[in-house]
Amino acid sequence: MAIRKKQPETSENKTTDEETPVIPPNEADFGGQQLDLFRAFLCNTDNERDQLSNTFDLWDSVPRYAVSRQQMDKIRKEKGFLDLQQVEFHYRGTKLKTIIQAARILDEKTGTTKDYYPSANEELIEDALRKIAAEQRNAFFDKPNYRSGVVFSLHALREELKRRGHTRSYQQIILSLNILARSTIEIRSTNGKDGEKFAVSCYFSGLAAASKYRLAEDPTAKWIVQFHPLVTQSIDSLTYRQFNYAQMMSHTSQLARWIHKQLSLKFTFASLTTPFEMRYSTIRRDSALLNNYSRGRKAIEALDEAWSELIKNGVLLTTQKSEVRGGRGKLEEVIYTLTPSLDFISAIKAANKRENLAVGKKTDPVDHLQNPKRR
Repeated sequence: MAIRKKQPETSENKTTDEETPVIPPNEADFGGQQLDLFRAFLCNTDNERDQLSNTFDLWDSVPRYAVSRQQMDKIRKEKGFLDLQQVEFHYRGTKLKTIIQAARILDEKTGTTKDYYPSANEELIEDALRKIAAEQRNAFFDKPNYRSGVVFSLHALREELKRRGHTRSYQQIILSLNILARSTIEIRSTNGKDGEKFAVSCYFSGLAAASKYRLAEDPTAKWIVQFHPLVTQSIDSLTYRQFNYAQMMSHTSQLARWIHKQLSLKFTFASLTTPFEMRYSTIRRDSALLNNYSRGRKAIEALDEAWSELIKNGVLLTTQKSEVRGGRGKLEEVIYTLTPSLDFISAIKAANKRENLAVGKKTDPVDHLQNPKRR
């Protein structure tokens, strides 16, 4: 397996197939203030610490895992390939657009290729790797080259997924890693007088592995993943928050996991007397996870099931549903008023305190779409 990273496509280089080697991190890259803060969770016990990880404000607000494997199969049958996926969404009042190019993966046994968008499987892989990165001496942050990532073994990644209820085979994990390293995502912003900003990169900007045996047969092989540049920027500027990762991973619904992350990022004032409001139209637009339902009623039913799961797993105490109807009784909007659980309130308070204790100046992550290396 080549130890390479694909150069992101830019306006000056739209057709290049050049690849450059992934440079292994130096020993010094595994320490430093940014990583100390990234790994330092506010908790009372080791068991509590085991439940925690980090969620990234802008990166985790991008609808980048919205197409299921079943939907991909349907598109392939109709077109023979996966076209560019384009999704418009809002991030804290800013209109953004993401353009996703599918990964083309070679099956070495059959010699055939198949296109894949990153989907729920790959999202679980990324979340598990971010948890591993939060453990001692696994993450690296290379400020001079402005990159961050994690060093791990397939065995460690598989065990992390297994203990969170998402067991995968080594072959499935390797496929997901390759999809993440070969899929490109462009995040574009057009914000009036400020003009246009964009960033293009693979989901994982670098992937490397080395083994004495064939990688597919060696679970002890050391792998290196370089995270997306927006994750690196977030680590550098401290625009991430601790949250209950174990609870999030316990949800069986991808939509419930997405909502949990959004609540962790945005419901920072959580209390029993201060409910939070979310609208069906906003969730549909910003998650892109409800776009495949042919009827709005079916999408609302899927959303209702996600709320039920969040209540069952202790994130929410109650939800109140209000329907807004227009002419002839047509359903135009559904408004959900959410009351958080005591556990969620405690988690938010701890995240707020940890954020206040963190050292460093925060910057606007959208501004880094124009120049991710600006420091």
